[in-house]
Amino acid sequence: MPRQSLKHHLYVIIFGTHTPAGRAFDIALIIAILSSLAVLILESIPAVNSSWGKELRYLEYTFTALFTVEYLLRLYCSPKPAAYARSFYGVIDLLAILPPTWRSFSLLPLLWESFAFSG
Repeated sequence: MPRQSLKHHLYVIIFGTHTPAGRAFDIALIIAILSSLAVLILESIPAVNSSWGKELRYLEYTFTALFTVEYLLRLYCSPKPAAYARSFYGVIDLLAILPPTWRSFSLLPLLWESFAFSG
């Protein structure tokens, strides 16, 4: 019996809902999406943002990194990565990660300054 490749295992987990691992992945992804939305909502409340803004931003960066890894894994294990990237869900995934990723990279110099000169 030949061993299945890592790519195949990832495909079954990420794209398949018929396995326990696939269902667990989907549930974890839904929880992450809802948690990310909760963070964005909390960030928009001035009183919460003034007290917890830094922590909420770090959570937002964490979710962005998680969703970026998920998108890249989908491209990696897809039999037709270009077709997935152009599909409805592929475009939605990309549009979901681009704005926060762009924001994160545009803030990197400011973050670097705050860490470099805070000591």
